Amino acid sequence: MSGKDERREGRYDVPLTMAGPGAEPARRNGHRRPTAAGRPRATDQAATDEPDTAATDEPVAGTNGDAVDGEPDTAATDEPVARSDAGGSHVPGPATSAEGGVVAPPGPAVADRRDHWDRRVAGGLAFLRRRLSGDYEVDEFGFDPDLTDAVFHPLVRLLYRDWFRTEVGGLENVPTDGPALVVGNHSGTVALDALILSTALHDRHPGRRYLRLLGADLVFRMPVVSEIARKTGGTVACNPDAERLLGNGELVGVFPEGFKGIGKLYSDRYKLQRFGRGGFVSAALRTGTPIVPVAIVGGEEIYPMLADLKPLARLLKLPYFPVTPTFPWLGPLGMVPLPSKWLIEFCPPIPTAHLTDSADDPLVVFNLADQVRETIQQTLHKLLERRPDPFGP
Repeated sequence: MSGKDERREGRYDVPLTMAGPGAEPARRNGHRRPTAAGRPRATDQAATDEPDTAATDEPVAGTNGDAVDGEPDTAATDEPVARSDAGGSHVPGPATSAEGGVVAPPGPAVADRRDHWDRRVAGGLAFLRRRLSGDYEVDEFGFDPDLTDAVFHPLVRLLYRDWFRTEVGGLENVPTDGPALVVGNHSGTVALDALILSTALHDRHPGRRYLRLLGADLVFRMPVVSEIARKTGGTVACNPDAERLLGNGELVGVFPEGFKGIGKLYSDRYKLQRFGRGGFVSAALRTGTPIVPVAIVGGEEIYPMLADLKPLARLLKLPYFPVTPTFPWLGPLGMVPLPSKWLIEFCPPIPTAHLTDSADDPLVVFNLADQVRETIQQTLHKLLERRPDPFGP
């Protein structure tokens, strides 16, 4: 019969005894029972007349780690061992569950995620409370900052940050406060570049500034789109509204190419179209507002426009009807933008305060508009050199 079988039968060379307080620990084969690895003898406990839990409460382990009843010696293998410091004080091990397993405290990442979701839920409830109670402000143009921050920007943020992986540069050229006219190139078949620009500017700029976009008349004739545009700070692209916003110290965004920019074919990508009559320049001159050109690379590839069905566009009273690699062939799925890489660069501002008396001079207006257009075009070329692959990282 093997030694393991003898232990199961209860035969030992030296009988085991249940020791009381201060008694000699149980012995087997004339030797003191070995303690678990790394655990000192409970000498401090014996000195204070406390029960020697190592000798009484834990099962006696065999040489192969089996206890008397054949189960593993959890005291020697699985359970955390309490340690004593140099002064003999008792330092407890990790907390254990009711089943005896170690309960690890939540790590920093788990705690951060919990805090993040707690903050989001609390913010959502606070937003609903404000909307139901009417505790929010809307300006004379219909701009609702509370709705923009809570609903509009989070949705667009998923696009510009995660889908388009947008990089923004030159933010130091956008004033921290006071008025400025931001002039950008327009592209993409669907005017997502205006939404991306406004959200990225608000998120990345130190002043968290809102960009008040000027839109075409068609935008404000569409029932649902018109309401969204007004709530998010947009207004009709006309000189009186632009001058009022600039006079109030707002940051105003305009895309002088209009539908000619977003409705051009993919073969004409990143070639700026004519800037119209330069009405945006007149608004800047009358208010002495600096003009900040901005170049946007990435919008041309989201819906590459291969053809324009003009007869269908006239039938639907649209400026163009696009045909792309995915639309109309895939139906609603064709409206999903392709994940192109976006680069946005704000150029140094062009001052106009010294030209306020020339706001009605066509030559001055034309020259200034041409300077803005050329600045944007040259910046586009530089950004395209930085981004050789439209769908790269």
